[in-house]
Amino acid sequence: MDNLDPYRVEVALPDALASAEATARQLTLTKPAGALGRLEEISIWAAGVQGRCPPIPFTRPSVVVFVGDHGVARAVGTSAFPPEVTAQMVLNFLAGGAAVNVLARKVGAQVRVIDVSVDCDRAYLDKIAPEVVQHRIRRGSGAIDREDALTQAEGEAAFTLGQRIADEEIDSGADLLIAGDMGIGNTTPAAALIGLLASADAATVTGTGTGIDDATWMRKCAAVRDAMRRGRPFMGEPRKLLQVVAGADMAAMSGYLLQAAIRRTPVLLDGTITTAAALAADRIDYRAKNWWLAGHLSAEPAHALALNRLNMTPLLSYQMRLGEGTGALLALPILQSAIALLNEMATFAEAGVSDRDA
Repeated sequence: MDNLDPYRVEVALPDALASAEATARQLTLTKPAGALGRLEEISIWAAGVQGRCPPIPFTRPSVVVFVGDHGVARAVGTSAFPPEVTAQMVLNFLAGGAAVNVLARKVGAQVRVIDVSVDCDRAYLDKIAPEVVQHRIRRGSGAIDREDALTQAEGEAAFTLGQRIADEEIDSGADLLIAGDMGIGNTTPAAALIGLLASADAATVTGTGTGIDDATWMRKCAAVRDAMRRGRPFMGEPRKLLQVVAGADMAAMSGYLLQAAIRRTPVLLDGTITTAAALAADRIDYRAKNWWLAGHLSAEPAHALALNRLNMTPLLSYQMRLGEGTGALLALPILQSAIALLNEMATFAEAGVSDRDA
């Protein structure tokens, strides 16, 4: 395991007493036991991570979109879109025109954008939102099939940045965190990371990403294979692995997800990129995953492998592969509904309804 000093803080488990109370309360509600299926399981998870029974609806969900480019996309040509799209999408996020903005408005979530490693001049945000680019680690991550994504110092800075962003969101009142992603080429390092941590080969974890053709897929698959070969010696050092085969954005996401668990704050996981970062955080402290809930199953083949390794079942499967936090936001009303049912349904005694024992 990585030595996280001076950042090492052991992750605590969710409140077992609150979970037990929620399990018992489910048996008293006016329904047959288990009739609400996974909604009952979700409500018990919510009670545990909130430390109270019944749990209450989340009032300030927060999405942080970690944005970064990946050198492998430019060097090998693994994407259907040019790298310039990343910076253009940052502007779209800030204008409120992206899918994550639309869904966040529908569910009452806040959206924050962090330029971690966009491959363009920092001046593109000078007159619009300079705070978005002030945390940038570097301009694009390295081409992982032939070089490390980051230097050791950059890897440490990116991971620590994610922890700091989580602290800022929680300290400002966020009670549920979502990590979103955007970056041309980011499914390539995600596939390499998942392939290594979920023990799968390059062809199995490599998907079509932005909608690539067969020739591009073969180049992408070769890049994933070569990146996995370079990363294999560091399987026991998850933070080093992020530095070698992932990138600044994913290293920051991993720190963000781990810090949320350290701070006892629940997380709705999004798609392939977020879950790849979660796998690395899980290697650092296996307890962290108890604070996460899988929002959806992406169309990318690596995502199912990653969720299986984390022993998580997603709430939705709509063949989405956009990222940005969209799948998690779409799942949020299901989580809120599960909480409302446990909180607001009448018990047999309250409703004067005979239960099975009676």
